[in-house]
Amino acid sequence: MAEATDDRLRLLIERIERLEEEKKGIADDIRDVYSEAKAVGYDTKIMRQIVRLRKMDNNDRSEMEMILDTYKAALGMG
Repeated sequence: MAEATDDRLRLLIERIERLEEEKKGIADDIRDVYSEAKAVGYDTKIMRQIVRLRKMDNNDRSEMEMILDTYKAALGMG
């Protein structure tokens, strides 16, 4: 039984390692896309913010924007 458990653990670890490699590859691909966007004149900081906002639920995004506006107003920023 211990041997089967050891084999299962090894297989799980190997799967995690493969997925970590895939994740690194995808992160490299994303970095390349941002570099391409920057090369043609896009502001990658703003693009990252847009990507982050698009991931959010509409209600969460609206709430965040409302709080941001409240804070900005309190600080005399708009």
